[in-house]
Amino acid sequence: MSQSIDFSRSFLTFRIDTLKKPPQTVSHAPPYSLNNARIQLDCICELEQPAENRSQTFVLGVSCKTERVGVPRDIWTTPNSDFIPVVSAQRFLNIKTYAFIGHEAGVELHGLGRPQPDRQTGETALAFDRLTIHLEPAPAQELPTPREIIEATYQHRPLVAVTEYRDGPRTVRLTYPIKTFNVNERDDIYQTDTGPLLIPRGDAPFEQQIEGLQLAFGAFNSPDFIELLMRAPTPVPGGARVYHYSEPLRLDGVRNRIYSLT
Repeated sequence: MSQSIDFSRSFLTFRIDTLKKPPQTVSHAPPYSLNNARIQLDCICELEQPAENRSQTFVLGVSCKTERVGVPRDIWTTPNSDFIPVVSAQRFLNIKTYAFIGHEAGVELHGLGRPQPDRQTGETALAFDRLTIHLEPAPAQELPTPREIIEATYQHRPLVAVTEYRDGPRTVRLTYPIKTFNVNERDDIYQTDTGPLLIPRGDAPFEQQIEGLQLAFGAFNSPDFIELLMRAPTPVPGGARVYHYSEPLRLDGVRNRIYSLT
């Protein structure tokens, strides 16, 4: 028996208290001085740099929409965006997706007098009164064969995947729930189709790795490769560009494992 993560009970929670510090990440005057936002998790990304004996853990929150909390009407901000938070104990990355790239022009960070970017990074200690990352451990059983994976699928068990690989000087370990899954018991075939995942890209200094994290959907049907569909600026008719999962990237030599929560 092993241990994994119960993503249905794992969250990041950030607390904004304007009586203690001015907000750093909002685009409107908060209706109340206090808000705690609890956001379920989609992925855990662990980075290790063995040569320097350093490691970092980032968690990816699920997508939501930009909003005014507690108001009697006009809850949704305009222009509205998808909002996906990424945090570590020390740093945060807010990813916002508007109708098209550039639509965020003119949206300002409230009280700071500067534009709100679609990727905002900063220190959690400055942005939040408190940040909590809760990973709920759960007993789990590794499923080493396609037959065991298929049987667990038909038994409606929660499934969690772990993908590990080497990327230059760093080791990457992704842990994530399998939300969409394909199985075929006649030919012993399985295939994940799930995301978003957190994928480190670029060669930023280790302390700034959060700035290079990108979103992707992932699919694998074998223990040793994964194919990603990276979120990237994508042209559309009319000359505009949008963020879309449009750039395929294959990683060979990885180690994929699937666990069933028991």
